Amino acid sequence: MEIKVNFLDNLRLEAKFDDFTVIADQPIRYKGDGSAPGPFDYFLASSALCAAYFVKLYCQTRDIPTDNIRLSQNNIVDPENRYNQIFKIQVELPADISEKDRQGILRSIDRCTVKKVVQTGPEFIIEEVENLDADAQALLMPGLDGQTRTLIPGKDLPLEQTIANMSQILAGLGMKIEIASWRNIVPNVWSLHIRDAQSPMCFTNGKGSSKESALASALGEFIERLNCNFFYNDQFWGEDIANAEFVHYPNERWFKPGRNDALPKGLLDEYCLAIYNPDGELLGSHLYDTNSGNIERGICALPYVRQSDGEVVYFPSNLIENLYLSNGMSAGNTLAEAQVQCLSEIFERAVKREILEGELALPDVPQEVLAKYPGILAGIQGLEEQGFPVLVKDASLGGEFPVMCVTLMNPRTGGVFASFGAHPSFEVALERSLTELLQGRSFEGLNDLPQPTFESHALMEPNNFVEHFIDSSGVVSWRFFSARSDFEFVEWDFSGHGEDSNAEEAATLFGILEGMGKEVYMATYDHLGAPACRILVPGYSEIYPVDDLIWDNTNKALFFREDILNLHSLDDDALESLLERLVESELDEYTEIKTLIGVEFDDNTVWGQLTVLELKILIQVALKKFDDAKELVEMFLQYNDNTVERGLFYQALNVVLEVELDSDLDLADYEVNFRRMFGNPRMDAVLASVEGSLRFHGLTPTSMKLEGLDRHLRLIESYKKLHAARAAKG
Repeated sequence: MEIKVNFLDNLRLEAKFDDFTVIADQPIRYKGDGSAPGPFDYFLASSALCAAYFVKLYCQTRDIPTDNIRLSQNNIVDPENRYNQIFKIQVELPADISEKDRQGILRSIDRCTVKKVVQTGPEFIIEEVENLDADAQALLMPGLDGQTRTLIPGKDLPLEQTIANMSQILAGLGMKIEIASWRNIVPNVWSLHIRDAQSPMCFTNGKGSSKESALASALGEFIERLNCNFFYNDQFWGEDIANAEFVHYPNERWFKPGRNDALPKGLLDEYCLAIYNPDGELLGSHLYDTNSGNIERGICALPYVRQSDGEVVYFPSNLIENLYLSNGMSAGNTLAEAQVQCLSEIFERAVKREILEGELALPDVPQEVLAKYPGILAGIQGLEEQGFPVLVKDASLGGEFPVMCVTLMNPRTGGVFASFGAHPSFEVALERSLTELLQGRSFEGLNDLPQPTFESHALMEPNNFVEHFIDSSGVVSWRFFSARSDFEFVEWDFSGHGEDSNAEEAATLFGILEGMGKEVYMATYDHLGAPACRILVPGYSEIYPVDDLIWDNTNKALFFREDILNLHSLDDDALESLLERLVESELDEYTEIKTLIGVEFDDNTVWGQLTVLELKILIQVALKKFDDAKELVEMFLQYNDNTVERGLFYQALNVVLEVELDSDLDLADYEVNFRRMFGNPRMDAVLASVEGSLRFHGLTPTSMKLEGLDRHLRLIESYKKLHAARAAKG
């Protein structure tokens, strides 16, 4: 994690990381102002807090209340060497906690990350640099000497060279990539989380059977998502980009809707239109892109090559981001390597959907077959030893598709997790299923898995498949566990051979789709220096329902974005209009405003947690529509998921509105005790809001210029690096 420090007045310091700011000072006796803890105090506190976190985690997973658990830490200093200290952590536990859980809580403290880092002894490197943003990849894994050459199936270059090449590409873009976490909880299963230190919303996860393969996976995913703009999906890219020569790519085209908002000619082809517009309800305005919001330019469309005949077909960028998420995108050492990854991913998700929604039972992989892969078997046995039964299934549907499945059961909670993996190689597909299962997860994380069900409707919910797509955490049918499988086991093999194995495998996978009668469309990208592609298979590889283009399109942001960002400068008529649109849109009351308008606010601000419901309340109070506001405030208080402070503000607002709306009540009779209950600052804000001298309490003013929205501006700066690289490449 990158922590940037600013020097403030006197001895005060400011450390900034993620969306947080920490102030440190020194006591007055050391010439400071005593306004904040000192750096060493934070260090001591971090150890105690980390220990308490692991106690809390242990108790939460076992439904043990922590109300009567107390923890403290003291540091005992050696009088002859003040750097030699003992950290003494003590825990007071209630009498009704079992001996087993007492020992479990003590063991949980021993897992404290701060403690383990201190005990291991971190190495400090202190150096001068010309620019803090230079040496951009110095935070990646050390120890890659460049002499070792590790080749694994599916990669056209050794892992070490792959890592070096991709790191150099990211460094050339000016992106400082840092590793935020590593996981290796069972043998031969590694995962990590990497992110852009300057824009942490740009992040990926990698997985593999070794540290090197996991890092190569994460870097490849990072580059694929840059190429395909995935990090910036659904977000407003600012007015500069909206009016630039191009918005997405230099080869984009813009189409104007026809008469009566008809779809323009030249957009999509007949095959696609039959899928995306079967009833003729799709309009041109449905396809304006969310990112620029520049409807005067028309519909932004991107060129894809139809694989059946090589013809170029233009797909609206809006359609792609609404329906496909990250499905079917990849970067590799070669285009063929990227194509195999793209197509494998498409098959993995489509077959998974068929299995889950069809409640199909899959055949077990025989033990003698698993024995051929001792590294994978060791990982599975590691899970079994921790008390998690594991089922290894052939998901090829009788040898038709290159897909495997590893399913974990958690007897402690009754939850299950079905993880799928795909690749032309049986072994690689099986390894990907296992590594996907544990990507970024601890053993505690396996306690949050949903329970299986015999209720078919729960499986058919569109959001259930989206959950499976995002992190495989959706609901699974009990029928999936039947010993009577719907298919025979097949020890399949779609892999290629020799130097052109990836090219052979890509041709095989394209051939499967052709045999199914599917048209395939591909865009290729090489402007960042690594071959990357995105493959669309209409009617097969979508993640969201096609109906979302009409009923849940992300470009609904365009109806609200400008007015919400300009909220503080709107007059009453404009506020009335905004309120009417919010009501008529029938949006879910708990939709977050940042999601609705595609602007990233700091999570720790009121804007960051603002919902449609709360925005309506604030507008109604500003317009003095107290009856309507009171009704929504009561709803807010009943289902409040906001901060304690925000909840108390609305409790205070609720009672003030109650008095305001009751002609028999006088606020002067209650104000003193309201202030005693809620405090003067909170009551001042409530009364000023009702009187009209304060509008939109807690929301700092902003505009379409996005001033003050550092989190979102960092995201735009990240995208501008890409935009500049594309402009330079032409």
